[in-house]
Amino acid sequence: MPQILSQDLLGGRLCLQLLPRAAYSARDPAQWQSLGLTLERQRGVHAIDSDHRVDFDTLPGVLAFTPVGVEVFSESASGGEYLLLRVHEPLANLHLPVVDHRVQSHGNRQALMLGHEMRRLLLDPQVDVMALEQCALALVGLEQSSVHTPPSAVSTAFCAVLEQIAEQFHEPLTLEQLAQTYGHNELRLLRDFTRATGLTPHAYLVQTRLRAARRLIEVTDRPLSDIALDAGFSHQSHMGSAFRKHLGMTPSQYRARIG
Repeated sequence: MPQILSQDLLGGRLCLQLLPRAAYSARDPAQWQSLGLTLERQRGVHAIDSDHRVDFDTLPGVLAFTPVGVEVFSESASGGEYLLLRVHEPLANLHLPVVDHRVQSHGNRQALMLGHEMRRLLLDPQVDVMALEQCALALVGLEQSSVHTPPSAVSTAFCAVLEQIAEQFHEPLTLEQLAQTYGHNELRLLRDFTRATGLTPHAYLVQTRLRAARRLIEVTDRPLSDIALDAGFSHQSHMGSAFRKHLGMTPSQYRARIG
């Protein structure tokens, strides 16, 4: 199983972690302020500052701020890639919300782009600490200006689209097919999908294929050409382009990195 990647920043005042897609059951006592960013869909149960557990279905692009003293329990059978930024000491001129409860914003495209860049930097064997620090501070700055909204249930129709992508990512899906599943036209699908996840349907599909390829590379020694086809890429060079764009390395380098 991939390990948690962690990097201390700003002389230890911040700690950035990339949590892998893996089953987990964890309780965070919230001894520090933290920012969490969902990089991929994640489902399970959680309890926020209470013993009352409720189901959650979190989409990519959810930016969550948890203040000191709010305990969070979370459990998932499958997990999902997640960025966690712990603030160990107050940062001058960067004031996170003064609240006594967990707050979050949804479909945060800018946060998601920062998250993908931080993932790329954390995976690099030669970590560029300054670049990571700049991304982390930019994420904190986004939190300062975020409009926080209460979590909303994912509609049945939207879930059907996500499940279609999850089950058919290896096929050449089209917007028309996804729109038919959603029950609305392509323009409505594109608008609602991007608003909910911070990604276009195509970008979400590429991330799904990339995740499948990463998983196969992590747990098998199959040829990369076979993995590319099984993950939905038309051929190995397309998979290589996706790896270089989103992870900053080739599939071969990724295999060596996680090995």
